Amino acid sequence: MSNSTEAKGPAPRHLGDTPHHAGILALAALVMVVTAVLLQAGPMRAAMVFASGLLGLGAAVSLMVSLRRKAAQMRAVSLLRRMFEDASDLTFVSNPEGQIIYANQAAMETGMGARDTMVDALSDQMLDAEGKVRDMIASCLSDGRCEEELSLRETMMRLTVKALEFGVLLWSIQRTSPVADAQHSGGAPRLPMLTVGRSGTVLFMNPAARHLLGERKKTIADVFGPDVQDLRSATVVHTSNGEQQCLVAEFEATAGRREIYLLPTEVPVMRDGAVQFDELPVALLKVNPAGDVLLANRAARSLVNMEISSKSFIGDLMEGLGRSIVDWLMEAAQGKAVNQSEFLRLKRDDKEVIVQVSLNRVVEGGETSLIAVLSDATELKSLEAQFVQSQKMQAIGQLAGGVAHDFNNLLTAISGHCDLLLLRHDQGDADYADLIQINQNANRAAALVGQLLAFSRKQNLRPEVLDLRNTLADLTHLLNRLVGERVALTLNNDPVLPAIRADKRQLEQVLMNLVVNARDAMPDGGEIRVTTESVELDAPLERDRVIVPVGNYVSVTVADQGIGIAQDKLQKVFEPFFTTKKTGEGTGLGLSTAYGIVKQTGGYIFVDSSEGVGTTFTLMFPAHGAAAEQVAAPELGKRPDLPEVQHSGVVLLVEDEAPVRSFATRALKMRGFTVLEAASGEEALDVLDADHPQIDVFVSDVIMPGMDGPSWVRLARENYPNVPVIFVSGYAEDSFSDDQARIENSSFLPKPFSLSDLTEAVHARISSA
Repeated sequence: MSNSTEAKGPAPRHLGDTPHHAGILALAALVMVVTAVLLQAGPMRAAMVFASGLLGLGAAVSLMVSLRRKAAQMRAVSLLRRMFEDASDLTFVSNPEGQIIYANQAAMETGMGARDTMVDALSDQMLDAEGKVRDMIASCLSDGRCEEELSLRETMMRLTVKALEFGVLLWSIQRTSPVADAQHSGGAPRLPMLTVGRSGTVLFMNPAARHLLGERKKTIADVFGPDVQDLRSATVVHTSNGEQQCLVAEFEATAGRREIYLLPTEVPVMRDGAVQFDELPVALLKVNPAGDVLLANRAARSLVNMEISSKSFIGDLMEGLGRSIVDWLMEAAQGKAVNQSEFLRLKRDDKEVIVQVSLNRVVEGGETSLIAVLSDATELKSLEAQFVQSQKMQAIGQLAGGVAHDFNNLLTAISGHCDLLLLRHDQGDADYADLIQINQNANRAAALVGQLLAFSRKQNLRPEVLDLRNTLADLTHLLNRLVGERVALTLNNDPVLPAIRADKRQLEQVLMNLVVNARDAMPDGGEIRVTTESVELDAPLERDRVIVPVGNYVSVTVADQGIGIAQDKLQKVFEPFFTTKKTGEGTGLGLSTAYGIVKQTGGYIFVDSSEGVGTTFTLMFPAHGAAAEQVAAPELGKRPDLPEVQHSGVVLLVEDEAPVRSFATRALKMRGFTVLEAASGEEALDVLDADHPQIDVFVSDVIMPGMDGPSWVRLARENYPNVPVIFVSGYAEDSFSDDQARIENSSFLPKPFSLSDLTEAVHARISSA
């Protein structure tokens, strides 16, 4: 067998020499002898007998050859059985026509060995099995051997056919590896892949292709349609669920086959190279120059959220251009405003949506139309509005702080000179009542300035440790009077509530503002609930673009059952001069003041509201100890009714505002102090350098043209290291607390201050030196 299994030609070519040739020659000799005998009986009779003998001889020889070939084939099959019965490869023996004579155990286990022919055995594993078997048999009979790599279902296989002696073919199917495109690690399908023959027959589809197409396709036309000639231009495949857009890649394989890979995409289906208008993921409107909507794709209809028909006008869908939309469209149709985007507001009832609209001019059949590309710019415009609002708030805050500073200087001069006049008048004088009115109105003006400083977060706070339960208890009587009889005020306190550090007077003002607003939101009456609670944050709280850090807090909520606030106005309630009340019923400074006070205290304020349900304001203050400790400023605002006491000492007064400097100088001199005046920090240093006077205390404004208060004091301390300092300012102490902290033995006196405030502060600093 070793010499016959590698035969180079068809099996019949190797059956010429056999050990039975001698028997055939003996039979031929016998025929010749019989013929010679018959010739004596006559020529005609002899010829007939001879022909019959030849025919019988031929039949006998043919039968003998057939029997011997069959016996040889059986011996060969028996030998092959012993060789390949337990082999792992699928092994078949067939005749030259492809009829299966033998199949080993591995082939039988797959079910392929039970078939009658090789065509039947391979028909379940590959398309066009008949043509493949026919081609391989022809090649094998011609060359003695044929071998090919095939993709059979999920496995790559090597199919080998050899021509053996006695007219048998040995078929071997060897599993090599999983199809590379069938699966990747983890077993999930990879790229869909098809193998196509020369005639366009689909020979193989991997699992991913079968999953994509939903069914087995027989020809390439079933996959791409009958009109596709060049697969490089194919973009759509026909699946059991309809058409699917795909990217197509084609590669040449062996024996004229092609491997085609499909990559499904989310791009909408194309027709004749054009993507369908309705399927585009971008919101598009097609309008004529008059503004009539000709087409609106699915994305545009979803964004606009309004019924769009052939009678729709673009001006009915959006607004806010600031001029006629038709004029804008006409300019774009004439090529004057193409690619210039505009921001418009959709006329939706459910929510506010801002769209950025870009117009593109198209000409079809001599008719000009416009394609409007709509992009949702709500978030962008919201961020822009927030940035602009932040810039505006910062500018207004700086303006309010500057105005408040100047007002405090004026009020200091007014109230100070009023105090000087009151020293020369008693209650029996005719002018005394007028002076009291001036003094009281100056104090009211000072309270208004305090509101401006609260908004700008530059007011002078006097923080102290507070128990909110006590603060609210003291305030309840006043709050009940504020809300009236038709509104019920309910107070709920957490029994275990940490203390906070805040300015009690300012905190009371915040609570009164919130309660008054809640009352005004319930014209028909209702309930206002004020609730305190201890809150512990284990994770940062993020809301309203603010992050509240981890820690312990005390929260105060003021909730009403009023008309609520519209969502588009909710983020504007803390703006200065913004109010939802009628003209003359509110200034718009209440919530902005509360916002400034809470922020300056180190707390947070949030608002939640639903129209028709009510509004809830939530204040959160760091529990005492969680925030940085603050030192309470001395109570300097009260005017103690003390007898006039003469003092002594030298004061260097530095103040750029002449009326304030004049009042302070007269007030100090009246109490017995010696006063040296300077209008600026530079002038103060000149006074010290010129005469080197003995100074007991420096009294200096903080903000001045040129050198400010802390700067000149630091230079003066080189020669006067132990002189105490009193800083005065119309701004809050926090605005320069860092500079003051670096100057030892200094204190702060806020403007406006009274005569007693100033003289007592100077006396206290001199006495403590």
